[in-house]
Amino acid sequence: MTSKKNTITIPVAGMKCASCSGRVEKKLNSLPEVENVSVNLATAKVTVTGTMPLDSVVQAVTEAGYTVPTVESTFSVQGLSCASCVARTETAIKGVPGVKNAQVNLATREAAVQLIPGTVTLAVLQTEVEKIGFKLGEIKKNNGVEDLAEEERVKEHQEIKERLTIGAVLVVATFILVHWNNFGLDSAIVEMTRETNFWLQFILITPVQLWVGRYFHQSAFAIAKHGSANMHTLVTVGTFSAYLYSILVLLVPSLFIAKGVAAEVYFDTSGSIIVLILLGRFLEVRAKGRTSQAIRKLIGLTPKTARIVRGKKEVEIALADILIDDIVVVRPGEKIPVDGLVLDGSSSVDESMLTGEPLPVNKKAGDEVVGGTINRSGSFKFTTTKIGSETLLAQIVAMVQKAQGAKPPIARLADRVAAIFVPVVFAIATSTFLIWWFFGPEPTLTYALLNFVSVLIIACPCALGLATPTSIMVGTGKGAENGILIRGGGSLETAHKLNTVVFDKTGTLTKGQPVVTDWSGDQGSLNLLASAQSRSEHPIAEAIVAYGEQQKVAHAEVETFNAVAGKGIKATINSQTVLAGTRLLMSEYGVDTTLQQQTMATLEAQGKTAILVAVDGKAVGVLAVADTVKEESRPGIEKLKQMGIDVIMLTGDNQRTAKAIANQLGIEKVIAEVLPIHKSQEIERLQASGKIVAMVGDGINDAPALAIADVGIAIGTGTDIAMESSDITLISGDPMGVATAIQLSRATMNNIKQNLFWAFAYNIVLIPLAAGLWFPWFGILLSPIFAAAAMGLSSVTVVSNALRLKHFQPS
Repeated sequence: MTSKKNTITIPVAGMKCASCSGRVEKKLNSLPEVENVSVNLATAKVTVTGTMPLDSVVQAVTEAGYTVPTVESTFSVQGLSCASCVARTETAIKGVPGVKNAQVNLATREAAVQLIPGTVTLAVLQTEVEKIGFKLGEIKKNNGVEDLAEEERVKEHQEIKERLTIGAVLVVATFILVHWNNFGLDSAIVEMTRETNFWLQFILITPVQLWVGRYFHQSAFAIAKHGSANMHTLVTVGTFSAYLYSILVLLVPSLFIAKGVAAEVYFDTSGSIIVLILLGRFLEVRAKGRTSQAIRKLIGLTPKTARIVRGKKEVEIALADILIDDIVVVRPGEKIPVDGLVLDGSSSVDESMLTGEPLPVNKKAGDEVVGGTINRSGSFKFTTTKIGSETLLAQIVAMVQKAQGAKPPIARLADRVAAIFVPVVFAIATSTFLIWWFFGPEPTLTYALLNFVSVLIIACPCALGLATPTSIMVGTGKGAENGILIRGGGSLETAHKLNTVVFDKTGTLTKGQPVVTDWSGDQGSLNLLASAQSRSEHPIAEAIVAYGEQQKVAHAEVETFNAVAGKGIKATINSQTVLAGTRLLMSEYGVDTTLQQQTMATLEAQGKTAILVAVDGKAVGVLAVADTVKEESRPGIEKLKQMGIDVIMLTGDNQRTAKAIANQLGIEKVIAEVLPIHKSQEIERLQASGKIVAMVGDGINDAPALAIADVGIAIGTGTDIAMESSDITLISGDPMGVATAIQLSRATMNNIKQNLFWAFAYNIVLIPLAAGLWFPWFGILLSPIFAAAAMGLSSVTVVSNALRLKHFQPS
């Protein structure tokens, strides 16, 4: 029997560079049950798809030299009475995949469970415990994956800061010793021998090498046990080479004397390398914390508690305890906890954090409200319709997290290079050492060692590994802030190449609801028409009834009502016969509409649906209904045209109606009379002509066209979005968001290209310099200390450049 395919996402600690992520990916891909692996260095997470058990994934990560962090959650356990109960409960909980350890306390009747975040649900734990006769209660303490990642970052930041501070003090002191005579301190303070100076340098740098540098060495040695190497290996080998060389010079100086010149120690080199690279790492960790601010901001929108109605009382409960159909009370200034429908009361709600729209939205009974938005004024009650992972905010968070973990095609080259980077650098460094030792000037060993160390230190796979994910994280986060949800790196990359955007008309460029735009009759006739249409469920009838209410019509009792298929209606009101519909309907009942024909033609030329109205056989007026254009549609289309993008409107309407709407919007190209099932064929036809096409639709009826387009963009109102059918989703429903999404894609891709250029150029230019390739012609050699400074700066530069996307503003 084959196992069920599943997708597992777990955090991984210890990955520092692209070669680390490449090694984890390679190890996981070696598992026979694995179909796909995605390792994200920026978020420190691994996603694996296949039939493999969770334990196999964790074991593979561990064998690769990394750890899978856990969090501790506390549960209440009911029914415990003896030590045997404790043992049985612990065994049951430990048997759940994702649980690393469990300790049950009989006195407090609590279970402390260590688990891998995101892999274990409360329901699964409860089921296993109930099988042995006990009950597991609510989680009392739980840290989510995002909280864990932030805690890890803060912990690492603090650790680096402590080591960096002590290391910097010791290196500065060593630097003073190295230049003791140059500073005139031999006469000002004390004159010391060369040997004494060297021993003092050794005393100062040894803690730097062994304790401060342990941040790098620990990872390097752990990886070495598995026959692998990473960026930290380069630092460890380089610094220990200089450190041990200096100790040999100190202990056995005669080994290194060449042509009567005493050998020098390089304690300051090894110490400076560690401190400078640690400084770069410190700045990088601090900057990376800012790249995930968008996702933490989204998660922070949800309140921790909610006020619900229980009987006749209002009770405050934890958000996790809310159920479907609960009645929630929201007061002014409070956040709405979950999605629902307003039952009672009215207010204005700030939805800007989800849609990007600055103006509050008025809410009344029957309107939808979304969890995470803020109630600005007024109190109301609503009934919950979506909770937990089903809420719009939860879906948005999941979508952004998925997008931030995705790799665009442009990242593949960097991944391939990073996978072989460290072995290649070791080969170059070794070759450098041998060439300088055999062919270099005296002292050959000194030159060989320093250039060997410089090559190891200056090589930076980190910049390659961070070039793409940091930009993706900031770009997708910025998109979420603007109400633009991007599903993956592929669509983000393709969007910047778009040269054609095809809009579905109804509900995308128009409001999607017919409204009355014209009425040529009197109030009395309108009273009869609105009364008659109140018996119909047709959308046009609803529009006429709504118009009648606006005009304050007096409704009369409808005695008889008849819907004439495809033609209109016939009704009797106060013994009067009312007809409303097409020319054909009027002709069948002998109504003369000669005087109304010019009005009909004018309205139809404007793309409106014209309806003739007659009372007791006499034409009394013409009413026009149209799906009106959204106010924001034309500016959005004009912006796309300014960006050099062709705009096409695709609709099932007839040519005349379609052309009239297109004229209002400033669209020159129209494809009309297209059935929904044929829309995808039109997209394919455009693609065949060499166009890179985005399809913009409601995400439901246009699903085939959205799927076949190079980029499918779903446009909706926020709570009614078919996210799964599109590559990009615009929460606000504003067509201007299409232009913003393309601009964001262009900005992000430019940022990624800049990062990749810097990462490649840095290594291509500086590794030969460090190897001494320019020495024969220009006499230039790169000090290992400068190599360390450049290496630390490279990663900081890439992350800082990505952070510039936080200032993105649509033009």
